[in-house]
Amino acid sequence: MLDDAVTAARPHKIPESVLVVIHTDALDVLLIERADRPGYWQSVTGSKDRLDEPLAETAVREVAEETGILVGSAAVPCENLVDWHEHIEYDIYPVWRHRYAPGVTRNVEHRFSLCVPRDVAVALDPREHTRWRWLALEEAAAACFSPSNGDAIRALPRHTGRGR
Repeated sequence: MLDDAVTAARPHKIPESVLVVIHTDALDVLLIERADRPGYWQSVTGSKDRLDEPLAETAVREVAEETGILVGSAAVPCENLVDWHEHIEYDIYPVWRHRYAPGVTRNVEHRFSLCVPRDVAVALDPREHTRWRWLALEEAAAACFSPSNGDAIRALPRHTGRGR
């Protein structure tokens, strides 16, 4: 009952988001498991908090909120965050549509990548994610519950100068 009251008090999500593929120099990819859907592995994702929020700001905020990784720190300089200047539009999964305004069924997702050291500290928010793991690129792409997340991971070499 309390969860319903909290959800009702929250403003609707903005149907514009970021996907951030976090990776190492070796192109190992960090995946995080959703707390609300065990077995659903994904990259960092999240919606804009306000309509005028710059996409890079959304990406930096979501990375910090979901993994504890601080873009702009000595270990992860700002230039390691790469805006791919690509986006996709997709149908919002029905199970999550209640978070959006009535009638909103589509989301625009902007893609980014972030190169981090393999030993970077990862600190998950247990309300959002329960586990994390590093996987080789193809294994990570196959492990994602979202096909578009897998596609973004497979596109990573092209955006890091290690294209195929």
